[in-house]
Amino acid sequence: MPSPHPDSTVCDRLRRRAAGLLLHLTSLPGGHGVGDLGPQARRFADFLARARQGWWQTLPIGPVGEADSPYSSQSAFAGYPLLISLEDLIEDSLLEPADLAAATPFPEGRADYAAARAFKEPRLRKAFAKFASAGSAKLWSEFRQFAAAHHEWLDDYAMYCALKARHDGGPWTGWQSAVRQRRFREWPRELLQKLGEESAYHQFTQFLFARQWARLRAYASARGVGLIGDVPIFVAHESIDVWAHPEFFQLDSQGRPSVVTGVPPDYFSATGQLWNNPHYRWDVLRARGYDWWLARLRTAAERFDAVRLDHFIGFTRCWEIPAAAKTAQQGRWVAGPGADFFEAVRRALPQLELIAEDLGLATPEVLALRDRFDLPGMRVMQFAFGSDRQAASFLPRNYPRRSVAYTGTHDNDTTAGWYSGTTDKERHEARVYLSSDGSRIHWDMIECLARSTADVVMFPAQDLLGLGAEARMNKPGTTQGNWQWRLSEALGDELADTLARLMTESRRTGGSGGS
Repeated sequence: MPSPHPDSTVCDRLRRRAAGLLLHLTSLPGGHGVGDLGPQARRFADFLARARQGWWQTLPIGPVGEADSPYSSQSAFAGYPLLISLEDLIEDSLLEPADLAAATPFPEGRADYAAARAFKEPRLRKAFAKFASAGSAKLWSEFRQFAAAHHEWLDDYAMYCALKARHDGGPWTGWQSAVRQRRFREWPRELLQKLGEESAYHQFTQFLFARQWARLRAYASARGVGLIGDVPIFVAHESIDVWAHPEFFQLDSQGRPSVVTGVPPDYFSATGQLWNNPHYRWDVLRARGYDWWLARLRTAAERFDAVRLDHFIGFTRCWEIPAAAKTAQQGRWVAGPGADFFEAVRRALPQLELIAEDLGLATPEVLALRDRFDLPGMRVMQFAFGSDRQAASFLPRNYPRRSVAYTGTHDNDTTAGWYSGTTDKERHEARVYLSSDGSRIHWDMIECLARSTADVVMFPAQDLLGLGAEARMNKPGTTQGNWQWRLSEALGDELADTLARLMTESRRTGGSGGS
């Protein structure tokens, strides 16, 4: 079928009438403190296939930074080593079953990142030692191929992690100037030698992550399940990317941000959201043909079948806040790269399917940019009820076909939590629209969304279970208690079959086609 727009993508997986679940990997059950890429991830892919779901959407999968937020990653390219499955390393003969026998009980239903790191890192280092001394020729060959293919970001990542450890986790702006400014010729030979082995360990963990990720993607694809990733528009200041490429960011002479990112007061926060990421120097990136961004998206395309571009609005304009500000109320709008950026992306990565996270203050310019490149936008059903001037656009009867619709996202309360905590007026509007008595509001919303005209609909796993506010993943504008929710056990066959029947009734039984 010819494309409906001369600039539209040649791919069509997001045009197939399908559904999927939103569940971050850390929220899987099992594992050792957090969910991971091992047996429970494959079991969840089996659940999706049985439930006739075509998509599995995750949050960003990079190594987390401040407050364990996946949106504050230490690298725009690396995978999170904590997601490596220790069980799968036993199959690779890099660990023994006895290495996992000493696991102490981890909390049920909550991710414990500190405990997971304390348990996993010694075992990952043991696996590295075994690989270095007695790894198979096949595994060594795979490692060398991986290191060569990804050296442009992998070398910087490994060196940064080694330096971080040497500086007891201190910020890179506090390192001595020759190290901070990457004047390698001035580094003592002794320092380089000491960093060498530690760097090799971090390259090894990235190899393990990539290997296990490829296995999971192939497993899901064989069952008709595609993976949707999430690429935040900004990167953390305390990251490999800013240390390695300070010229891409608005920094002062000491490497500190001169202005930071966020959004003005909105639905989520009366004082706005102060993200504290450094702003890009889009003029520098444009002069280089956006090569760093293209490499970032190319890495995402290696891992996912479609990619959600977080804060799509920022590609037309960004909220710029003075670095010393305490809230996001004080700031100004500055221009983003606009169509020029997406023209470069389309030329370099014509097969890449993108979802525009166009929630918030979506101006006509934002919508025009989205539509020019024929990107599906997002619709969130919870926003449909109330006095917001955009509320009508979030009613399922008004969804454009070219969209990805959700009951809620990781930034919203669960549907049951939202219904319990919202106003009487909004509860009444929801009941009337759904012809519901409110007793099973989560399932009424899921059914309504499934029957909508949107090409793709997504359900947070919490909503399938009717969980309340205790299962909320994130509360924007806060740093405590987020990103911790986990399933206490795998989703069962009865729930899968119920969801499968709804998919059949709503004609959403097509898989994504995978990779």
